[in-house]
Order: sequence, then structure tokens, then C-alpha cells
Amino acid sequence: MKQFIVAGIGTEIGKTVVSAILTAGLKANYWKPVQAGDLDTGDAYWIRNWVPSATVHPSTYALTQPMSPHSAAEIDGITISLERFKIPTDQTLIVELAGGIMVPLNDRETNLDLIKHLNLPVILVSKNYLGSLNHTLLSYELLKKHGVPMAGIVFNGPENPSGEKFILNHTGLPLILRVNTESEINEAIIASYAHKINV
Repeated sequence: MKQFIVAGIGTEIGKTVVSAILTAGLKANYWKPVQAGDLDTGDAYWIRNWVPSATVHPSTYALTQPMSPHSAAEIDGITISLERFKIPTDQTLIVELAGGIMVPLNDRETNLDLIKHLNLPVILVSKNYLGSLNHTLLSYELLKKHGVPMAGIVFNGPENPSGEKFILNHTGLPLILRVNTESEINEAIIASYAHKINV
């Protein structure tokens, strides 16, 4: 059984692209437990377009506003409850989080609590920008502190060889994939990376 949570060091890191590559490469299905905003053309829409063979499970919470899940849920008049999240029974599954690891889900709990509730190994997605080295290492240390198993790391976007080398050496995590900056993301591009994953 191969089931993984795709978590980013922040927002707009490329989790959906990486999730699509993993879904294609592992011949997996896909689940985003919380979708905040873009309900018609959000992440599930792109997975369906980029990996047509995959089953895309409905989000447990489909929130109307593109903002932090706890704020979006409040606007929609609901409260996100961890007990409602039930992992689909697929043997091979990619689970994509909404936002970074410490994004709040309700008044008390964050994505970290959801990660621990689902109890699946995490694939951490990093992207090079000023401050990303710190954000990547903080994310790693937080997951490690809470005993969360980590399958490895994906570097997405512009290369930073010295930074990436330091992250790999410091964390000891295996490199699952490097995704380059692409002018366009489509089914063919996703497929071209799918055979490169190491997990």
C-alpha cells in the first residue's frame, strides 16, 4: 500500500503539480480533504485534466472562499472536525493538504493535527525563494518533533543547488523528485516527470 500526504512549506509551493506527478507515476488516486475556494476549477479540476486515469475523491470540506480553511469555514457557517476525515480505501493514494503545515482548520487544530489524524507518511514540497531554506527546515523539524513519518522531499521550481544540498544533508530525507520551472503544465509535462519519481 502506498498512501502519502503531500505537504508544502507554505502556500503556492506547487503541491498540486507535484501531487499530479505522484498520482500519475504511482498510478494512484487523489484526495484533497479540504478545498477552500475555486470549487469548479480548483486542484481537483487540474488533477482530472492532468491525470485522466485517476479517481479524484470529493473533498470532505468544499469551502466557498479562497482563504485559510478556518476562516473560509467560518464564513460558510460550519466548523471543520477531524472526526469527519475518512481516508479513501485506495491501495495507492495521494492526499494533498490545503496550505502549509500550521494552517488552522478550526479554533484549535491545524493541518499538523490532520496529518497526525490521517497517520500517513508525508512528502514535503519545497520551492526556492528568499527564506525558503528556513521554511523548509522549520517544516521538517516540526514534523520530526511530532513523530510524523516523512517519505522524502520534492524540490519544485528554480534550482538552488547549495540550498538543496544543505537541506538533504541536514534532514537526511531522500530526494523524491526535482521539478523544473515549466512554461506550461499539461498532461504531457506531468507524464514526463512521472517516471522520475523515487518513492
